Amino acid sequence: MPTSSSKPPTLLESELFCRRLATSHYENFPLISWLLPGRLRQPFFNVYAYCRTSDDLADELDDRELSTRMLAQWRGELARCWSGEEMGYPVFVALQRTVKEFNLSREPFDDLLTAFEQDQRITSYSSFEELLGYCRNSANPVGRIVLRLCGCDDERSVELSDSVCTGLQLANFWQDVARDAELGRTYLPLDDCERFGYSRPDLANRVTNEAFVELMRYEVERARGMLLAVRELAPRLRGRLQVVIELFGEGGLKICDRVTSIGYHVWEQRPVVTKWDAAGLLLKCFGRAIGRKVAA
Repeated sequence: MPTSSSKPPTLLESELFCRRLATSHYENFPLISWLLPGRLRQPFFNVYAYCRTSDDLADELDDRELSTRMLAQWRGELARCWSGEEMGYPVFVALQRTVKEFNLSREPFDDLLTAFEQDQRITSYSSFEELLGYCRNSANPVGRIVLRLCGCDDERSVELSDSVCTGLQLANFWQDVARDAELGRTYLPLDDCERFGYSRPDLANRVTNEAFVELMRYEVERARGMLLAVRELAPRLRGRLQVVIELFGEGGLKICDRVTSIGYHVWEQRPVVTKWDAAGLLLKCFGRAIGRKVAA
């Protein structure tokens, strides 16, 4: 957990910190930032820095009790950020400026911490409904924040964004079934496992059999259906923001394609979206945006 220094960093220092954090932790951020209007780049850096640091507190300490305590302290700093107090840590110095500029609600930022705290207590989900509840806190808040920054947070756009964000979260889960198991977590709903005949011992032993393949096929197609909402969401935004939003959804769909292409054998092989895939998605999304502009 970062601590406040005796002398608070300046806004300029804090924004530079967030920019460096974003561009060093997320390899696609230089591309994303290029696509963003200039006025939105720093706010995106600031929000990403908050999300990244929160995630690190949850996953990088290797001690769930310590993570829980650190997340509680981080939540306290979040409350101070919204109260208008002078902040001592650069992420919150920068975020406070963005909060004021865009009149951001504290709720989605709090919801993210709720999900990270849940990760310290819960390692499996009995039903898909329970998993959706987790995604409502772990994924959907990010989309809601982004829509607010983009000035497109009407009710229908938020509904579509929630679908895309949940679908992307699920696609990431199905890509990382083996990695999550190494961390002692499974996101495959246990009632779905039972319905497809994939037993608890099979799950514990990471068995790939016909039941597992059919289970994964079902989960991947369900995620795909949610992600397709991006094709209605993207046209609701302006200019290159359409491309930014569509890239996230299409990236999730490409993950689904990659899981399918390896026959759902995710215990043995992690499906990867390549740089060539990413380049193709960028061209596709730009092409669609241009097509929509011409047709308008």
